[in-house]
Parts: sequence; structure tokens; C-alpha cells
Amino acid sequence: MNIRKAKASDAEALKILYFEHLTRFPPQEEQDMALWRKMLDKFEQDQNMYLLVLEADNQVVASVQMAIIESLTHNVRPFAVVENVVTHADHRNRGYASALLMKATELAKEKGCYKMSLETGSNKESTLNFYRKNGFEIDKKHSCLKRL
Repeated sequence: MNIRKAKASDAEALKILYFEHLTRFPPQEEQDMALWRKMLDKFEQDQNMYLLVLEADNQVVASVQMAIIESLTHNVRPFAVVENVVTHADHRNRGYASALLMKATELAKEKGCYKMSLETGSNKESTLNFYRKNGFEIDKKHSCLKRL
């Protein structure tokens, strides 16, 4: 098992993870993979953006995305936002997503973050329990979404 920042060569594996194992309604239009690779190059260089992947058996089988956001509050300490936690269905229940969340937590602490929030579109109790098991509280705050 190896955890690292995603790179351009991971574009196809990430496309499979996102559209076959994360979203219930993948886009119908063809994806511009050159744009994906360009964005992954950018993420790889950015010290506040993390698209982490976990490799097992020489293939990308899980991923998590995290952004470190600078803030003027909490003594000018940043916070972290996590989304798109996904594991290939054939590789679930092996601790891969937990390992990625642990790595993301370590990185957020290294950056001096005062909190880490995680967005999920799932209301499934098993999913929420997974996040609780990994140290997240299901709080009373409301995530408000405005689609653009």
C-alpha cells in the first residue's frame, strides 16, 4: 500500500473511481482527459491542494481530495476541507479510505489547521458511522449548497 499525491498519469484511474464508484449519475459527455492531466499537474505542485491516491497491487484503488484554506480567524490558522472520499468497490473494507483520511489529517496538522471538515452527499448510516469511526463528528452545522 502506497499513499501519494496524484499525478497526471493517474487521470484514467481517477476517472474510473469518480464515475463508476463515487457518483451515482456520471456525466454523459466525454471527459477532456488532457484537461484532467493538466489539473492533476497543478494539484501536484500546489502546497494547499491535495488529491491523494492509494495504490495497491500497482493500481490506484482509492482517493481523497483535500484543500487547505487560509483564514483570518483562529489566530490566522488555516482549515482543511475534505471531499470525494472514494474506494474502488473491489477494494473496499480493507482500511484504504481510513488510511487516506489519516494521511489527510496528518497533512492538515502539519499545515497548522485548526479544524478539518468533510463533506458527504450520503445520508446512509453506514457511511456516517465510517466517518465517525475516523474521528469526524456529525455536527449541527448545515452545509448550504448553491449550484452554479
